Amino acid sequence: MTPETARPFIDIHAPVAAALAAGKPVVALESTIITHGMPYPDNSAMAANVEKIISNEGAVPATIAVVNGRIKIGLSDGERESLAMTGGAMKLSRADIAFAVAEGRTGGTTVAATMIAAQLAGIKVFATGGIGGVHKGAEKSFDISADLDELARTPVIVVSAGAKAILDIEKTLEVLETRGVPVVAYGSDIVPAFWSRKSPYAAPLRLDAPEKIARLYETRAALGLDGGLLVANPVPESDEIATEEMAGYIEAAQKAAEAQNISGKAVTPFLLAKILELTNGASLKTNIALVENNARLAAKIAISLAGKR
Repeated sequence: MTPETARPFIDIHAPVAAALAAGKPVVALESTIITHGMPYPDNSAMAANVEKIISNEGAVPATIAVVNGRIKIGLSDGERESLAMTGGAMKLSRADIAFAVAEGRTGGTTVAATMIAAQLAGIKVFATGGIGGVHKGAEKSFDISADLDELARTPVIVVSAGAKAILDIEKTLEVLETRGVPVVAYGSDIVPAFWSRKSPYAAPLRLDAPEKIARLYETRAALGLDGGLLVANPVPESDEIATEEMAGYIEAAQKAAEAQNISGKAVTPFLLAKILELTNGASLKTNIALVENNARLAAKIAISLAGKR
């Protein structure tokens, strides 16, 4: 789809449309964290608070989802609450977002699907929790998230806390390098690992200011380089769970997934739910903190980009 041909399928929330028309900063937000990432009512409270954080920073939030076959660029409070309570929502990526639209279905958008919708609407910055990537054992299962290919083709800045720590971070970084995706650690020489500030892997690139991230994005566009930009933003130190502690929880969750033959799109939600159980809720608190932290940085980047027009 091109932006012109996609318009009949898209509803842009009035405040988002006004901001885009005026050249004001807008930050996209995904919705699988609402439909598949957290239980109700935590998901609803988290989504509302993240939007508030972006607004308080001076940007306009645009939570993206598919509701009854309509691609929603920004949700009203009622729509967001309804989505948080929806059971059986699809988990939408590039492969099935058009199916959901064609069949009138409702679904949460993954990183890949949110990037697609953001680009269609003209939004350049997107805040999420963690991206998908190469699953452990992918040499046998070939389980690699579509997020990585989307980052290689769609020109959106994705602010995350790195790849989800349940993944093979080393292989994920390797695939991103092969696809030509810049991975920029914010204020760190080490790639963060979602719940933890540090992984065993050095950051490919480092930048210490939102303005510099905006300048890198604009420079890539000026040079005709395709694809997006991944910002890896470490969770605040006061909210992190140490890498060594998380490793045990992740291993236990993965063994449970194997024992129950969990596969495909069900793997990540299963592992996140199992880790939530094993950590007695601590992983959820950290997850919320890192999403909020990413939203603040994304808003600052969007404001810097808007100032360059």
